[in-house]
Amino acid sequence: MRFIVKIEDENIINISRKIGYRPVGVNNQEEYSIVRPIAGSDYPRFHIYIKEEKTGDFIFNLHLDQKKPSYSGVHAHSGEYEGELVNEEAKRIKRMIGQNN
Repeated sequence: MRFIVKIEDENIINISRKIGYRPVGVNNQEEYSIVRPIAGSDYPRFHIYIKEEKTGDFIFNLHLDQKKPSYSGVHAHSGEYEGELVNEEAKRIKRMIGQNN
């Protein structure tokens, strides 16, 4: 699920902390990869690629990783980009950063 939020005077690391996620890296599209495990272990987990635009917009690309990649060195996984859990997590994130739409 992709959504855009305008947040002034903030950075990705602080936003990550505010919404309960931890950073795991940056890809070559300059998107930060942040995660929040659901059940106390590494998987399943919510995973967001987040990027800040020059306009002050933050682009969130949220999905649910059900399990880790099956093969070493492969990034493919069992990800869900839609559904009730993903929708509820997007709403939770927006509430936590003061966006209610």
